[in-house]
Amino acid sequence: MATDIVLRDVIEEDLAIFYEHQLDPEAIRMAAFTVKDPTDRDAFLVQWAAIVADSTKQKKTILCNGEVAGHVGSFEQFGLPSVSYWLGKAYWGKGVASKALSLFLNEAKTRPLYARAAKDNRGSIRVLQKCGFVITGEDRGFANGRNEEIEEFILTLQADCSLQESIKEGKS
Repeated sequence: MATDIVLRDVIEEDLAIFYEHQLDPEAIRMAAFTVKDPTDRDAFLVQWAAIVADSTKQKKTILCNGEVAGHVGSFEQFGLPSVSYWLGKAYWGKGVASKALSLFLNEAKTRPLYARAAKDNRGSIRVLQKCGFVITGEDRGFANGRNEEIEEFILTLQADCSLQESIKEGKS
């Protein structure tokens, strides 16, 4: 279980770790909606330079026991305020995502807030639901990470959930 989870601003040194995280084939499959070519390092760095420079997007590095575990952020997608996160595979199943997302949601006060997850990405759906998101819709779209059209859930966070505080306190 996650112990010391901290969010901080993204720094340039984080990007090499983010890049390595998103190269994992299982992570690509689970995320599904990825860039066309995750091995294109230059495109990755250009994309992240734009993300970091965009003051309308909130973005944080997730630290687990002082190590870069991933990132979490909010942005506009399909005209709606949305949230997304990515963890290195070594941090899956340890409560890192739930605690990090909870911390982020305590900072990002926009509500409603939306998220999307491939229907078969049970881990991500569980994280979102633990943080108060509820499934409010479904969609289909082409997933570069699977090279096919797949079904996804649309989840919505209407208001802060009581679980967020228990996750923050390490009780989940």
